[in-house]
Formats: sequence, structure tokens, C-alpha cells
Amino acid sequence: MLVEALALERAEQECLADSEVRKRRREREALRRAEIDQKYVERFAARVRELYPKCPSGREFEIAEHACLKYSGRVGRSAAAKSLEESAVRLAVTAHIRHAETQYDTLLAEGYERGDARDQVKEKVDDILATWQAFQ
Repeated sequence: MLVEALALERAEQECLADSEVRKRRREREALRRAEIDQKYVERFAARVRELYPKCPSGREFEIAEHACLKYSGRVGRSAAAKSLEESAVRLAVTAHIRHAETQYDTLLAEGYERGDARDQVKEKVDDILATWQAFQ
């Protein structure tokens, strides 16, 4: 395609002229998205606290931050989690307990299949979930 040199130069100058404006707009949008995401993590953490009031203090934020990590594909990024559905929050709490409170990761490192390792720690995970819930 043929383009006049003068037209090309003019287009490049126009592009450069508003590059700073576009850069500032992108930065503002990134801050806005981060703020929205932080509010979501806070709501998720509050829901963890609501459903598991005996969860150790501060742990709800660890759970929420991990579960809701952007682009992770984790449960916290699902539509159910964004609606703060109990089932999604329970999955996040269960995963946290499995990794933080049991020998699950050690079992995996020793060569256990994921399902077998989960079976090995299931009782302990269930006990901790029950302990963290409100009504025993």
C-alpha cells in the first residue's frame, strides 16, 4: 500500500503528541483495576470470616489473596466466587487448610498422586473446617 511520506509523518507526530495522555490514562485504569480487585479480595476475606468465624485471625486475608490472584485460574476467580457463594469460599478455605495445616505438600513431594494425598489428609482438613465454623 502506498502512503504519502507527509501523511505518514503527520500520523506519527499525532501519535507521539497524545502518547503521554494515553500513558496516563493506562496508569489511571491500572490503579482503578487494582483498587477494584483489592475491594473484591476484602469482600472475599469478609465472607471467609463470616462462614468460618473461628478461623485464626488474619488468615482470611491470606486465603482471599491466594484464591483471588488474578490470572491464576484459582477458585477465587470463578463466577461463583465473585458472587461470594459459600461453595466457592469453602473450596478456597479447604485448599488453604490442605496446604497450610497438613502434610499434603510433603506427600506430593514424596510421589503420592494428588487424589491419594488428598485422601490421606481429608480427615484432618474436615476436622479443621469444622473447628473454624461457627456452630459446632
